[in-house]
Amino acid sequence: MQLTPKQKKYMYSQTRFNVAPCGRRSGKTHIAKLRCQIKAATSEGLYFIAAPTYAQVKRIYWKDMKTLLKTATVHKSESDLIITIDNGSEVHLIGLDKPERIEGTPWTWGILDEFADTKAQAWDENISPALDTEGLETGADIIGVPDGLNHFFDVSEYARSEQDSDWTFHTWHSSEVLSDKKVEAAKRRLDHRTYRQEYEASFETASGRVYDNYSNNNHTTREFTPGTIYWSHDFNFLPMSSFIAQVEGDNVFAVDEIVLEHAVARDAATEFVERYKDYTQCPVILYGDASGRVGEKHGQISNYVEIETILRAAGFKVKRKVPLANPSIKDGQNSLRAKILNASGERTFHVNPAKCPILDKGLKTVQLKKGSTFIEDETNAAQHITTAARYFTNVEFPSVGRATVRIS
Repeated sequence: MQLTPKQKKYMYSQTRFNVAPCGRRSGKTHIAKLRCQIKAATSEGLYFIAAPTYAQVKRIYWKDMKTLLKTATVHKSESDLIITIDNGSEVHLIGLDKPERIEGTPWTWGILDEFADTKAQAWDENISPALDTEGLETGADIIGVPDGLNHFFDVSEYARSEQDSDWTFHTWHSSEVLSDKKVEAAKRRLDHRTYRQEYEASFETASGRVYDNYSNNNHTTREFTPGTIYWSHDFNFLPMSSFIAQVEGDNVFAVDEIVLEHAVARDAATEFVERYKDYTQCPVILYGDASGRVGEKHGQISNYVEIETILRAAGFKVKRKVPLANPSIKDGQNSLRAKILNASGERTFHVNPAKCPILDKGLKTVQLKKGSTFIEDETNAAQHITTAARYFTNVEFPSVGRATVRIS
């Protein structure tokens, strides 16, 4: 790996604590792996590599650490994720979904990856005390991608302040490492705020609005024309909300909405059939809340089965593209934000406000819940249709890769 000057500073740092908020695919994790290999091989001790969950740390580190330490390994435990090498050093992989796992061991040094996603109290209550073993000069690398002004921001600011010689701050942009082609692809896939956070390691604070880049610049006069109908749902009794889109290339046109108070799935399906009875030749693709599939494993009629039955009885051909489980709220929001306005300045989500007044209002007014950087305030009735919109964009235009969305 050809290191940049900033990467070299991190690679060869001898400081006790190194804090490195860096962008995606910037090489920070690879360098951390190499640092762990060198430390464990040259100085006998107990080393840990930790990530927010057991599954995550295994996926990111286990295979590579086995390879890096292969020639020195005398024993490895696939069940406990521990590698013992010939000088007596042990490398333990730990999931911090239970932060207490890190306690009780006289650690020599460790890696804390995706630190922004660990539990906020874990550093003060579990990790820091475990690194204060009397008589040992312990330390750790704290790395990851920023995620708002949380505990990762706090330790980064402490390291950046240079008030403590035990701490060093490192950062670099993904664009300093990746090709121009990959950077431009990321800008098209992500909105401005997410790009700055994910690829420039910027600690972004969310504004009050969930979709703060949505404006009248996203308006269109486009109305429904015969063609494929993309219909996405958020199943909620107050109100039952869905929007109807048409797609041309990368452009999404919201051309209709069905928002019914005190309604259930069959009511929405009946309304749809009445509105589109002259277009039964147009294929319909269903999207939306994975919870609408409930009951299907046991042969019960789910919301989607009910909708499909009513539409097919009216002569429509129906296909379903619903995830087996709902994506994270943040992933869905980011996919919709990137369509509203991506980091390249392109708007590819267009709303006809005359046909979709509630969707237009929702995108302009839905706020974040007080104290959260991503949870939406559900007191706004228009929030539900924006949820339907992000269910759709996260399937067809995901910001984190199609492999993350398993379709039924």
